[in-house]
Amino acid sequence: MSQSPAPNAPLILGIAGGSGSGKSTIARAILGALPEGAGVLLEQDHYYHPQAHLPQEERERVNYDHPDALELDLLASHVRALREGRAIERPSYDFTTHDRAKETTLVPAAKVIVVEGILVLSDERLRALFEVKLFVDTDADIRLMRRVRRDLEQRGRTFASVRKQYYDTVRPMHLAFVEPSKRFADIIIPEGGQNRVALDFLVGFIRSRA
Repeated sequence: MSQSPAPNAPLILGIAGGSGSGKSTIARAILGALPEGAGVLLEQDHYYHPQAHLPQEERERVNYDHPDALELDLLASHVRALREGRAIERPSYDFTTHDRAKETTLVPAAKVIVVEGILVLSDERLRALFEVKLFVDTDADIRLMRRVRRDLEQRGRTFASVRKQYYDTVRPMHLAFVEPSKRFADIIIPEGGQNRVALDFLVGFIRSRA
């Protein structure tokens, strides 16, 4: 775990892992175990760069699993603002159009700040802000099946496009950036939200701090 935070500072957790590993399940479990308003979530996926300047076919060819596709400096600045007790206007990303939405979401300061995304431990600026760094480690076949289901049911993709993206960018970028970031984790959680022992331990620690 990182160095001790200042007194009364919020607890900031970073949760990384491959696409479909169960990061969101862990994040929701943490927030659900806290009193209302005690925790907030920042999802890396909302911080993709705007793509309005590109035609639709070019947007679909962008490597969304590479750090350069994300405005990680904005995400880091938002985490710092929340740490200092200031609310932020979080961007929103539309995965059907591959572009940032015009509307933003107001995120208030809270005692627990959860930052979740495949690349949040690969970025040094973000790692420096996390008091606790988690990596959700789930087998590749399980992650792939979860990703296929999500993209078909929630993001309006075709199976052919999901398969192409997986082989072209998802798998190579996982091996290049996501998997290596595991070494920065304080805690590695096998099987994500299915690991009740790890989840109960984590929630207990967070409740003691919140």
